[in-house]
Amino acid sequence: MSEHGATLQTYNQELVKCLEQLKIRRNELQDVIHQEETDKSILERNLKTLQEKLSKLNSNLAQHQKLRDSYDQTIKDTELGFKKILESSQTLLNLALHEANKLGTVNNNANHHKTEG
Repeated sequence: MSEHGATLQTYNQELVKCLEQLKIRRNELQDVIHQEETDKSILERNLKTLQEKLSKLNSNLAQHQKLRDSYDQTIKDTELGFKKILESSQTLLNLALHEANKLGTVNNNANHHKTEG
């Protein structure tokens, strides 16, 4: 019977050691889980902050693109108007030169008639 008692005692000691090792491993794993949960929480906060920044940036970008498009349209309209002014000025200059030449011819003819008479 004493032999059974010694064997039982050995099993009990081994079982206690095994349980202690399992608890140590479990506690180490719990520490890892706690650190991972902390890291996850930090990443989620950072992600939220980045998403808010991205949203604000997208909003600003859309406003700036709209403003740029307005500049483009204003520049296009102004250049078109300026081109029309240049064309009108050229037409007016040509007309003025033509009339001046015509008047010069009439004036020369009139002066020519005076000198002959």
